[in-house]
Amino acid sequence: MRATAYVLINLAAGIFEDVYSKLTKLEFVQQVHAVSGPYDMIAIVNGPTFNDIGKNVLNEIQTVRGVQNTITCNVIFLEN
Repeated sequence: MRATAYVLINLAAGIFEDVYSKLTKLEFVQQVHAVSGPYDMIAIVNGPTFNDIGKNVLNEIQTVRGVQNTITCNVIFLEN
């Protein structure tokens, strides 16, 4: 089973389209959504492990111009 996480992202003003375009081109990013509330964007990401996801967030998402900060929420799949 692959690891999945939600990455909550705060952006600089007026940069949404540029960040959206860059994130949707990253292989490990499955979806990107604009949201209202305390965050501007949420990305759904996958990787072989949570460690791989963390490295991708640090090296690929946080380095995108206009990304101010991120919070990564690992998905825990509950089995019945």
